[in-house]
Amino acid sequence: MLTGRMALELYLDLISPPCRAVYIFAKKNNICFEFKPVELFKGQQHTEEFAKVNILKKVPVLKDGVFTLAESTAILLYLSRKYNTPDHWYSSDLQKRARVDEYLSWHHNSFRRIAPKTLWIKVLIPLFTGQAAPPEKLQEVIDELAASLVQFEEKFLQDKPFIMGSEISLADLMAVVELMQPVGVGCHIFADRPKLAAWRSRVEEAVGKELFQEAHEQILNIKELSSIEVEPKLKELLAPTLMKMLK
Repeated sequence: MLTGRMALELYLDLISPPCRAVYIFAKKNNICFEFKPVELFKGQQHTEEFAKVNILKKVPVLKDGVFTLAESTAILLYLSRKYNTPDHWYSSDLQKRARVDEYLSWHHNSFRRIAPKTLWIKVLIPLFTGQAAPPEKLQEVIDELAASLVQFEEKFLQDKPFIMGSEISLADLMAVVELMQPVGVGCHIFADRPKLAAWRSRVEEAVGKELFQEAHEQILNIKELSSIEVEPKLKELLAPTLMKMLK
């Protein structure tokens, strides 16, 4: 990737689904950027240094010269407009664009809200608190996610190859990276869902399997996280919130 005094910078941790979406989109569209790693499980998002980049202490973040932008959807739209990426990502047609917007609005209160909980329950709660989450907690999340998957298939995917029809869009990209989170922790959400599984395969093909695997390498090897040393200050910060999830 190109670097330079005024290079586009992306602050990312590929354990995060929104970061993976931004990373895949930039790489797929040959957008040159400097990768600025922010290791979430080392608490680097809470440092004073990173707070100067994003006071929200979240990734992804884009820096384009003196311009800084947070939030994955905003970043994806900015990149698509600045670099005039192929129209299928975010159509110039008003109604097609509105359909992508519709999915992205739904996404944040469904897949984005639910799917990451599988990682917290199966990996991060034990890692940060030393306690295993009750199996029923995971089942609650899986049941809630299953209901959203039905809505996704019936409302957004229907009988189309992709959400917008015959080609991949930002909606497909945001959806698939989020659904890979439970896959990474051993939740077989694509099993017994042939339409959903076929859609995932098409998205992988459209992105490029090598790039898709590269972006998901961390989440697909998530067991390695169980042996990492978590910063004590980060444990102190997050443990109370995680303990509430056990109740």
